[in-house]
Amino acid sequence: MTVDHKYFEEMEAKIPHGKVRTRFAPSPTGYMHVGNLRTALYTWLIARSQGGTFILRIEDTDQGRLVDGAVDVIYRTMTECGLDHDEGPDVGGPVAPYIQSERRDTYGKYAELLVEKGAAYYCFCEKTESEEDSGEFDRAADPCRFLSREEVEAKLAQGLPYVIRQRIPEGTTTFHDAIFGDITVDNSTLDDQVLLKRDGLPTYNFANVIDDHLMGITHVVRGSEYLSSAPKYNLLYQAFGWDIPTYVHCSPVMRDAQNKMSKRHGDPSYEDLKAEGYLTEAILNYVALLGWSPKGEQSEQEIFTLDELVKAFDITGISKSPAIFDRAKLDHFNAVYLRSMTPEAFTKVAEPYIRQSVKDPRFDVAAIASVLQARCEKLTDIPEKVDFFDTLPAYGIEFFTNKKSKTNPEVCTKMLQAAIPALEGLQEWTTDSIHDTLIALAQQLEVKNATLMWPVRIAAAGKLVTPGGAVEICHILGKDETIRRLQAGLALLQA
Repeated sequence: MTVDHKYFEEMEAKIPHGKVRTRFAPSPTGYMHVGNLRTALYTWLIARSQGGTFILRIEDTDQGRLVDGAVDVIYRTMTECGLDHDEGPDVGGPVAPYIQSERRDTYGKYAELLVEKGAAYYCFCEKTESEEDSGEFDRAADPCRFLSREEVEAKLAQGLPYVIRQRIPEGTTTFHDAIFGDITVDNSTLDDQVLLKRDGLPTYNFANVIDDHLMGITHVVRGSEYLSSAPKYNLLYQAFGWDIPTYVHCSPVMRDAQNKMSKRHGDPSYEDLKAEGYLTEAILNYVALLGWSPKGEQSEQEIFTLDELVKAFDITGISKSPAIFDRAKLDHFNAVYLRSMTPEAFTKVAEPYIRQSVKDPRFDVAAIASVLQARCEKLTDIPEKVDFFDTLPAYGIEFFTNKKSKTNPEVCTKMLQAAIPALEGLQEWTTDSIHDTLIALAQQLEVKNATLMWPVRIAAAGKLVTPGGAVEICHILGKDETIRRLQAGLALLQA
């Protein structure tokens, strides 16, 4: 039980000082949910907006919940989102290692130091994990809390298994949070939590405090569900004589007014949202505004690049109120981002989705993308919107009736009878030539443009709603396929 104080002096000497240092410390348990992504983003923004250092730390002390490949998900998500880290397992740094299981020996030493300081004690009681997890532990009833030094050494000499518990003092504890202000709790409501488990690994709460101090973390961002643990964190910092970092507790992201988002209830992770056709930039922009709002001149601004977020971000903009995840709002953000892309960039991201239903190489992907870009909210909407190019769907004669366009089967019959020979006579099959021919024909027939365009589009696509109008669709289909489809539409009307 002898503590080597030189070790602690050497550890203190390694701690970087002088600027803001933040960390994102996920557990590799399978996926990056929206709340996790928001924590990563806010933590990164605090560091970048203040010229600080952003650290990635992997918290794998809960060995039973680890999922193979989960660390790769973390790296991939951070990279795709542009949340680059200055220190971490893959890039190293002055306070390595950055994986908790590789720091195992460190925690035991600090737990023993805490025992020496009287702020922790060895507990040899037989307790099940479920009892520990429940938090229902009456410290007054724990006989180990009052063991003498000699009694403890005797039990250790016998090789009895033990945990090390935090010794909660009498009185009250006040801690400060950047969002929620000062909060005071009665220490009688705090349990003597386990710091070091029987297997020698630290609990999540203990490892966090040790690592945050030794890594020089100045701002700790986490969910508001950890507010109840903050008094115990403070007591640990105080027992060690360490500076307490700035706490930033963020309110939860909710599925609705009553329920938090949860993977168990089918709520999406970042990768799920990507698979559902949302752009990373749109997801990140939307997530930034889930519980944070800009101030001043930018208070009405919604669309932010990552660089713009760095300039605008301020902790005081984080709200105490829970944020509700609104799919319609995310759809809006995604549509804005899709429409702001260059045609070339949109074609590149849209092509895999176009080719899910348009497999015929005759049809130009770039041309199809051009009619989609202004009419698409999610990339996954694309296959269903353009499936008529490869195969004309079966449709009913009622499609030719449209009140606004002033069409019915009789009118459409006349329109197609006139349109087919007019289009057959074209020498060049370009958007302009198709457009000019149909507009001139409508004038000649003394009808509104829509009266002619409606039956041409219905016959060419076989759908009431299409991306692009009659001219664009006919151009993409090509002359022969367009004439064939218009003739089939006329035959349907005349049957």
